[in-house]
This record gives sequence, C-alpha cells and structure tokens, in this order.
Amino acid sequence: MRKSGLADLFPSLRDTVYVGLSAGSMALTPRVGEEFVGWKPPTGDDSALGVVDFSIFPHLDSPDCPENTMSGAQQWAAGINGSAYAIDSQTALKVTDGDIEVVSEGRWKLLNPAS
Repeated sequence: MRKSGLADLFPSLRDTVYVGLSAGSMALTPRVGEEFVGWKPPTGDDSALGVVDFSIFPHLDSPDCPENTMSGAQQWAAGINGSAYAIDSQTALKVTDGDIEVVSEGRWKLLNPAS
C-alpha cells in the first residue's frame, strides 16, 4: 500500500468505504505485532499505516488458526502499546470519523482501552 501510493491517498478519501479482511484490516492499524509479521517491511518493524488508532488481533478462536486464542491475544496486546481489539470471524469494526462501532454476532474484546 505504501509502495503503490495508496497509503498517501487515504487522508483524502473522505467519501470512500474501505473493507479489509484479515491482513487487509491490520494494514490500516498503527502496528500489527511481531507475531503477525511474516516478512520484514521496508520500515524494518511491525508498523502499519496508522489510518485508525487501534490494532487488530484477527481470527480469534478460529479452527484454522488454533494459536489465535484469547490468551494469545492478551499476550500480543501487552506488546502493542495501544488500544487493540481481538475479533473473531463474526465481528467487524466500523469506523466513521474516528468513532468505532463493534458489529458482532460472535466473540470480541477490547484490549488496552485508551484512558
């Protein structure tokens, strides 16, 4: 997203809806956490685009990701240094003008809530 120039366009896309799944959602957060870095980005760390001010632990309790437990999410969040959501596949986060709405029929938890 940085290399293509899309990251630079995000601030100007006021009337646009962005839908991300899994890593596509995580890309808009400030950090993904070392646990989710499968390759080293140009920045050399786990930083993402920072379009939203929280991080996402995806696939909570998924049979396809047995390591993605609530306990694992809490350990991950301890290293994030900011608000984070652990969400399952029945949960979405809707952000409008900085306001966050959790839309869920599943399991989720806000970790490290902002003071």
